[in-house]
Amino acid sequence: MSASKLEYIWLDGTAPTQGLRSKTKVLHDFSGKLEDAPIWSFDGSSTQQAVGNSSDCLLKPVAIYSDPARVNAYLVMTEVLNADGTPHETNGRATIDDHDNDFWFGFEQEYFLWDPETNMPYGFPVGGYPAPQGPYYCGVGADKAFGRDLVEEHLDICLEAGLNVEGINAEVAAGQWEFQIFAKGADEAGDQIWVARYLLERTAEQYGLTINWHPKPLGNTDWNGSGMHANFSNSVLREAGSKDIYDKICDAFAPVVKEHMAVYGAYNEERLTGKHETAAHDEFSYGVSDRGASIRIPIATVENGWKGWLEDRRPASNADPYTAAARIIKTVKSAS
Repeated sequence: MSASKLEYIWLDGTAPTQGLRSKTKVLHDFSGKLEDAPIWSFDGSSTQQAVGNSSDCLLKPVAIYSDPARVNAYLVMTEVLNADGTPHETNGRATIDDHDNDFWFGFEQEYFLWDPETNMPYGFPVGGYPAPQGPYYCGVGADKAFGRDLVEEHLDICLEAGLNVEGINAEVAAGQWEFQIFAKGADEAGDQIWVARYLLERTAEQYGLTINWHPKPLGNTDWNGSGMHANFSNSVLREAGSKDIYDKICDAFAPVVKEHMAVYGAYNEERLTGKHETAAHDEFSYGVSDRGASIRIPIATVENGWKGWLEDRRPASNADPYTAAARIIKTVKSAS
């Protein structure tokens, strides 16, 4: 009998940001299909998701991908359920109202490669700073692009796994990078972002590096923070053909700034200061091709006759794509 390794991946209950956990199940003669991946359990008392005298939580498989870095292996994204089969309170995926996959999401995931020995971004000199921002964005050369080998390996693994990564690039700060993932359906978009994050963390282990998801890891300095810009559309936005419809949808975001910020990531107010291509965290604005606005209307949408998508630039790099997407969907639907 052939043996397959299934890596069950889930989100824990740590606060203020959830962490990734995983463990391996070995199955014989596994078909490779999601429906044949069984529900499993784990000790929720060790992940801040249960108490010790009632510690069982369930892992329900929701997406499966091949695992190119291991032999006969699969990556199984799961959602956490209570022992009675109901969604756990930490299960953001269960809050998404997109049952017909009408919403499409393209997340731009920024992050810092982090050196645990210096506690600084990879590429920063010991006890100091590299040259100021400017040459690093999409930069080329050993003095501009730090950690390219790791980033390229991560890209290859993601593509081989079947994730819809649409691109990568070096970002504005030294040691900062980005990957972009697009999917039709908020559930799948969130699944793919989380699996890509998992693969990035696991790949970085081999390089002795960690991934810093904090939206402003260098504090109040003249270095850009990290976001997870959310490009989104539904059939209304894709077929609108009217500036008025776009204005109406954007205006629906103005009264619910606090509700969006509540699920857009921890410490995000440190990043959303109105500087470094951000809007202020407690205000709302939108504009065509405006990277300093809360929501940017891409010029491509306008040139296509007001048919396209919007970009919410506020989600932080450590935001949960499930809950961020769920909140965006709720606000867009409120405008119809």
